[in-house]
Amino acid sequence: MLSAIEQTRLRISKNTDAKWKSRLGQFFTPVSTAQFMAGLFPEISGGACRLLDAGAGIGSLSGAFLEKCISSKLAFGKIDISAFEFDERLHGELKNTLATYLKRTPLSYEVICGDFIEEAINRIQFGNGGGFTHAILNPPYKKISSDSRHRLLLRQVGIETVNLYSAFVALTLLLMAPGGYIVAIIPRSFCNGPYYRPFRNMLLDLSAIRHIHLFESRNTAFKDDGVLQENVIIMLERGGKRGDVHVTTSVDDRFSDFAAHVHTFERIVLPGDRENFIHIPTTLDLNTLQLSAATRHTLDDLGIKVSTGPVVDFRLKEHLRSMPESGAVPLLYPGHFDKQGIVWPIEGMKKPNAIQRNPETEKWLYPNGYYCVVRRFSSKEEKHRIIASVVRPDTFAGSEVLGFENHLNVFHENKYGLPENLAYGLAAFLNTTAVDENFRSFNGHTQVNATDLKLMKYPSRGNLMALGEKAKLISNNQQALDDLFLRLGQK
Repeated sequence: MLSAIEQTRLRISKNTDAKWKSRLGQFFTPVSTAQFMAGLFPEISGGACRLLDAGAGIGSLSGAFLEKCISSKLAFGKIDISAFEFDERLHGELKNTLATYLKRTPLSYEVICGDFIEEAINRIQFGNGGGFTHAILNPPYKKISSDSRHRLLLRQVGIETVNLYSAFVALTLLLMAPGGYIVAIIPRSFCNGPYYRPFRNMLLDLSAIRHIHLFESRNTAFKDDGVLQENVIIMLERGGKRGDVHVTTSVDDRFSDFAAHVHTFERIVLPGDRENFIHIPTTLDLNTLQLSAATRHTLDDLGIKVSTGPVVDFRLKEHLRSMPESGAVPLLYPGHFDKQGIVWPIEGMKKPNAIQRNPETEKWLYPNGYYCVVRRFSSKEEKHRIIASVVRPDTFAGSEVLGFENHLNVFHENKYGLPENLAYGLAAFLNTTAVDENFRSFNGHTQVNATDLKLMKYPSRGNLMALGEKAKLISNNQQALDDLFLRLGQK
């Protein structure tokens, strides 16, 4: 049966317009992934099952769940499925999928059209239709605007989030019976970042994480739909007590290189982390940064701040200049930085090279000095997620102030520059392989937020200064830089 479902999925995915799928945030689950997800539920014998499939599509996930029931690994006396699917064009295939199991399992089901968010909130507010024992879902992936109807509805039940996928998971949590299990495939983006903090808080307050599976390739979980992002499968127990978390990995949905480890909850969410970042360690070993006795300090300890570049170009459009001119000061974009340092100005650059200094722009400018800057976005082709550079005042000797555009993170001391060796030390530390490995354990995308950098632990101010003094003599030598950091940790 699952092979027939897979053929249907491939046919529908191929024949569905990409714009339509994008509009709905619709990505169909491959059967191999569906089987893996269904296999995560703990084995049980007897009793009744109430299964929620939110964003059911053609029924791949429900079908995989029912196949596991038929194999007797989930042996329920009764199975009731509530399958929500907004796209009416899929209802025929969804009903066909479920109907094929009527004679093979003690099954009843309903296919529910309409908006899952509206329906779920209605059930939560009026206390009807909750109490699901199991949930399996591949929710839609689409941003929710801050002033949308969905956002306002979600706030009625205490949910604050920015994407449909996290809204679906949050609502599912509220609909679950105590001890109920949720298995969902979702983007990894919820693991860090300030916008998902309310969702992480809710997830950790209402459930225990039992299993996380990481697809290490960004383009294979939904390759037939052209999805480019790092996905995870997560299993949650509603109201469960925190404990060990099973972490598994594979490159893609073939699971041919499957690897498994068990970690304490404290490796997943670090004690004292107010942001509740969710780390996904891929080995039992602590990474170099976690092992280093030299990295125990916060930026507050160091007297350093990191901020997103304050110049938002479209808000100051009338003050921007393509090239330096009288009354204008340097404006730095990520494009001005390369491995050799700063290239400014750049003739013919699509972005402006300067900004007028006047009463309207003054508050957005920093005094010229030494700064460590980190690009907020890196390309997937780059080896490191964090790419740090040093701004030197002599590069802009004729300017009293500088503009840092919004796609840069800037390390500073109360909006003033850093001591030279400290700026170089910060950049050197952030460019180490150890930092990259640690960063990847909680960040699955190419964006580096100021919040991410604030929450990291750093060497002492003195050690950073010492590192910077030596790092100035190294020219793009990654191994030499890593060796410098390792020796720092041995002191």
